[in-house]
Formats: sequence, C-alpha cells, structure tokens
Amino acid sequence: MDAQQIKQRFGIIGNAPLLNRALEVAIQVAPTDISVLVTGESGTGKESIPQVIHQLSSRKHGEYIAVNCGAIPEGTIDSELFGHEKGAFTGASGSRKGYFEVADGGTIFLDEVAELPMQTQVRLLRVLETGEFIRVGSSKVIKTNVRVVAATNENMQSAIANGKFREDLFYRLSTVPISLPALRNRQEDIHLLFRKFSSDFGDKYRMPGIKLTPDAIQQLNSYSWPGNIRQLKNTVEQISVIETSREIDTIILQSYLPSERNNSPARISDSKESINERELMYKFLFDMKKDLTDLKKLVVELHKQEGDTALSSDQTKMINRLYDDVHTDSLQPSTHFLPPAQKEETTFAYPTQKTAEETFEAHEEVEESLSLEDTEKELIKKALIKHKGKRKYAAKELGISERTLYRKIKEYNLTD
Repeated sequence: MDAQQIKQRFGIIGNAPLLNRALEVAIQVAPTDISVLVTGESGTGKESIPQVIHQLSSRKHGEYIAVNCGAIPEGTIDSELFGHEKGAFTGASGSRKGYFEVADGGTIFLDEVAELPMQTQVRLLRVLETGEFIRVGSSKVIKTNVRVVAATNENMQSAIANGKFREDLFYRLSTVPISLPALRNRQEDIHLLFRKFSSDFGDKYRMPGIKLTPDAIQQLNSYSWPGNIRQLKNTVEQISVIETSREIDTIILQSYLPSERNNSPARISDSKESINERELMYKFLFDMKKDLTDLKKLVVELHKQEGDTALSSDQTKMINRLYDDVHTDSLQPSTHFLPPAQKEETTFAYPTQKTAEETFEAHEEVEESLSLEDTEKELIKKALIKHKGKRKYAAKELGISERTLYRKIKEYNLTD
C-alpha cells in the first residue's frame, strides 16, 4: 500500500514532501515491532501516525489503546498503565488490569509522553526492555507483548537536559523517529485542508460550504497558523456557522485570525525580555547614582576637614581617577542625553577652581550619559562573580529571568 492509498484510507490531506516522507517511514516500519517516537508541534495530527502503523502491522486485529499521558493525574498514572491490586491505595476496592495488560498482542499509543512522571518512566523502560511489569500493590511479575508508539510536542533534548525525561527511555522509545511538519511548512496543503473542512462542516450543518476569494487564499497561505491543523479546522468551523455569506474575502477572514503581533508567544516573550532589560538598566543607574553620592559625601567631607573649599588641578585629577576606580574604564560618557549647550564638553576634565560640590555636580550631569550596554555588561559580570557563576542566583539578584541572563551572557561573550 503506497502513501496515496494510506491518505485516502485514513483521511490524511496534503502532498507536502515532509508529510509524504513521514508517511513513507510509517509504512516501512509498520510490519516490525520497533518502537516509534512521533514528534511535531501541537495540532499537526500526530495521532494519525500510530493508527497507520497499527493497521499496517500484524497486530491490527489486537487492541489499539491511545493514552493521553498529560491528562491523567500523576497519582493514578501507574495504576492506569499497569493496573493495581485490591487495597493498593485508598479507593482500590478491587483488582484492575492496566492498559499494558489489556493491550497484550496489540499497540499502545502514548500521547504527550514527555508528561510522564519519573517513577512511571522507570516502569515504562522496564516494559520496553523486558516486556515485564508489576501491578501497583503487587509483587507478581506479569508478561506482556505490546508495541509502543509515543508522541510529543516537546523538545526532548531540552527535557533531558532539564532532568524532566530519562535519556535511556528517550533512546528506547525513539528507535525510529518520525517528525511531522508544522502547517506553515506545508503551504501547498493549507488551502486543500480548508476546502476539506469547508465541505465537512457544510454537510454537518446542512449548508453550502464556504469559499475564499483569490486574495483571501493568499492571506490564508501567508498566515503562520501557530495552532496548526487544529486551529485551521476550528477557524473554518467558526466561519461556516457564523457568516451568512458563503464567499469569504480578506476582511472577513482577517477577523477570524488572531493578530500574530499580539498573540505570538515569541513576541510576548520578547516583550517580557525587553521589560527585564529595562529594569536591569534602571537598577544599574540607581546603584551608580548611590555610589556617586556616597563618594561625593566622602571626598567633600575629607576636603572640608583639611580646611579647603576649592579643588586644585591635581585634586580634580585625583577625583577623576577615583571615579574611574569605582566604574570600569569601559564606561565612557556619551553626548546622547546631554542638552545642546553641553554636548561640546563630554570629558571629565574640569576647570581647576571648582568646589568639591561643583565638581561632583558636573559628574552627576553626565552620569546618565554612560553607555548602557557597557554598564549592563559590567553589572552582569559582578553578579556572576558574586554568585560563583550560578546563573539562577545571579538572575534573581539582577531581577531578570534566567533565559534573559543566558542570552545576555552569550550576547556579551561572558564566561561564568
């Protein structure tokens, strides 16, 4: 059976090369008992691949059980998968078979497998390696012959790095990986899917199907569809039911498409990052102002104790050097925030006959003109040194997220 026959049999719409490749791999691997891991974004139709594999295998007459691992509470997931004995926990009034026992000789589809608790992952690994498991509350080993097909929309390498998923289980599940493309990478299929959904909902609600104008088709194909096929299907259903006109133009279609600028997770994240960066800059400016104020009081007080009211040229230079000791040499002044009358004088060289107060007032006038990029870099350096490279605590002190801190470390080529 070729890919086109599979599409007709299982109602799969599209001719994108990446989709065809995924189906070809599923067809090739189906006759074996190899474990398969299906990956792809939420809403890409990952649940269709396990059905194809099961129906084309020698297990097609056995049980096919689909389990949404993310929808089962952590406290009951082991009982659901492996069963339990009477009295194993509160409410266990009798013995119960789990999915792995019921599906003996068949196939289990573990959707959202990355959501499994670590304890359950250990049990699953044993089933995959030995075909054995133990019911909750029992000590008797039970044998089972089940093929496992799993799916996830998570980045498994990140989940492993974060300690959320076992690396050995990942490699055991993904003997053969199959990746489904996002809808935005299947532009030639978007209008085909739209027409199929339009026809289906027209039949369901006993009304003519909706059609798009040429401009609306172009708009449909250019939209990113973050919710993939699921979002497209819901959009078509909404339009079919709500709109009285059966011809949909760009204005009508746009009203059903969430603004990518306002709703894109990436853009929301960028906005939060921007806020965190601004807070970081403000924090530095406030800390710098406090440093300067304290330094001003100290030098003025020492100068008054000596009975002088004016600073000599050498004393002015000394204060400048003292200022440079407090702030790194990389913190150079900028004329960006200075009033026009002051832009010509941007150095820290002052007339020799100024009082200590006047000298520091001149410093304060240009204090906000320091390069924010360099000051931010210096502040991050100090936080990392203080916390011995531990980003979690450095980020907490800086008032930013660990993600922002990591990006800034990479941006400024800092080593922690």
